[in-house]
Amino acid sequence: MKVNGAHTRTIWLSADGWSVEVIDQTRLPHRFTTSRLTSVADAARAITHMIVRGAPLIGATAAYGLALAMRDSSTDDNLADSARLLLATRPTAVNLRWVVDGLRATLESTPVHERCEIAYAQAARICDEDVAINHAIGEHGLALIEQHLQKKGSGPINVLTHCNAGWLATVDWGTALAPIYMAHDAGIDMHVWVDETRPRNQGFSLTAWELDQHGVPYTAVVDNVGGHLMQRGQVDFCITGTDRTTASGDVCNKIGTYLKALAARDNDIPFYVGLPGPSIDWSMDDGIAEIPIEERDPTEVTTMSGLSPEGELVSIQLTGHACPAANFAFDVTPARLITGLITERGLCPATPAGLRSLYPEASGDQGKSGPHRVTAKI
Repeated sequence: MKVNGAHTRTIWLSADGWSVEVIDQTRLPHRFTTSRLTSVADAARAITHMIVRGAPLIGATAAYGLALAMRDSSTDDNLADSARLLLATRPTAVNLRWVVDGLRATLESTPVHERCEIAYAQAARICDEDVAINHAIGEHGLALIEQHLQKKGSGPINVLTHCNAGWLATVDWGTALAPIYMAHDAGIDMHVWVDETRPRNQGFSLTAWELDQHGVPYTAVVDNVGGHLMQRGQVDFCITGTDRTTASGDVCNKIGTYLKALAARDNDIPFYVGLPGPSIDWSMDDGIAEIPIEERDPTEVTTMSGLSPEGELVSIQLTGHACPAANFAFDVTPARLITGLITERGLCPATPAGLRSLYPEASGDQGKSGPHRVTAKI
């Protein structure tokens, strides 16, 4: 995707060939800066402090984190310690675990002196595969948008999204926003309603920023406006991303997604989810009961960052200093509220049969063994 007109990924190797550069998303939309990762501790910190975020990008960063660890020391002990460090960073996104567990298993079966080279190669492959998956999601979603346009007769196609499931959440293209970018590039008149997405404001700070960079028309709205817009016929469909999806089709996404799905159901508005195969956790069936929901620092609720009149990035206190706060980072949208899942393999219902029709290799006992790694079919 584009930053100031130039194609940019969210993660890449530095000019030195070994350290890793990522976009510092905590500085957006006011500053475009990058952060250089030189150790597994740097990668873990980037994930924990949300310098990088979004399930696919978290996985890619973890992969490079293990590569950096192997560059430092490729012993079994360091591999095990580094894997534990990365797995402890964030509990909800499933990509993190399948990347760390899968790459660790590969490296454990690799001679010690070859581990660093293999780790870097695997991290690069994971990044390229993520781009291919997201591009395919975009193509399948574009066909769906064309159907909505044909039914409506003329533009604009008004889309409501929540949080950030664009290219900043992935290596490139994004999941939920990939179809919107492709539709815009194809000349379809698109307009996006962008939720603020409290408490960290990923909608305002990230989604709005990247849509602006690509030239897609959008309007920022506060989180509670979605139902109002749907009641007045100003939303053609909703689309969000997912950090973990169960084998039954339940979707775990940024807190507030469930409320958007309820409003969409009440107003007969289609509610879609951009779903990369690697975010499916085949070991889980009941998202509400089984998916671990991350609870983050309450200061993300009680404070807010922004730009001062002097142009400085500042944090302000929104509540009284003694005010208690809870900060649940995700919620679960039951499959019954989801119109369809847009995957890299096509569109399917949010049902066990629907998912397995696209991922037959996950059937039977294999589906219960844990998150299933898929390769994009394009």
